[in-house]
Amino acid sequence: MNIIHFRPADIERTSMRIIGEELARMGKQIKKENEAVVKRVIHTTADFDYADNLHFSRAAVALCVEKLRRGIDIITDSNMALSGVSKTAAQHLGCTTHCYMAHPDIIKKAKEDNTTRATAAMQYATEAHFDAGFAVGNAPTALFVLAERIEAGFLPAFVVAAPVGFVNVVEAKEKIVSVCEAFHIPVIAAMGRKGGSTVAAAIVNALLYTAADMLDPGARGWN
Repeated sequence: MNIIHFRPADIERTSMRIIGEELARMGKQIKKENEAVVKRVIHTTADFDYADNLHFSRAAVALCVEKLRRGIDIITDSNMALSGVSKTAAQHLGCTTHCYMAHPDIIKKAKEDNTTRATAAMQYATEAHFDAGFAVGNAPTALFVLAERIEAGFLPAFVVAAPVGFVNVVEAKEKIVSVCEAFHIPVIAAMGRKGGSTVAAAIVNALLYTAADMLDPGARGWN
């Protein structure tokens, strides 16, 4: 077998072209404003189901990009999602990234309250960060906490909802979408059972790259 070597930037450009061609062959019509997010998630997962199950609230991408250009904080529910978020793009925009799941105080608080670390971490994050963007790719309980805090008056910059699994996942996504749309908070969600930390990070990266004019890998210093 002959292995053809491409430069990293060329691999990404070629992958995105292939994704676009396959979407067209499948008859999938993605709104232009959502295209970067949908393609980035498919690029990350090689799963074309995301062309159908990604939900965008009204003008979600434009509103998220506007917020990111202000240099907001970005909170994730797992260190895996945190590690997947582009630090290059975040720093370019003046955004900072945080995850509190492994913080000793959060671990202690979760044990004292007999709750999950995701619950304790999100409760802390909504108290410590005003107008932050939240990306959840692992714990549906994090979405339930966010929904409760929003109903109590907390207004995040945006919510990315993409936990994966079989227990409370579908319900948590439906809840956060309903609450966010009721309070006019931009939300992007991978509906159904599919998702994961890599999907949450991919959505955030698509938003960051759009905000920082880095959709082309060359703008990120790749060659």
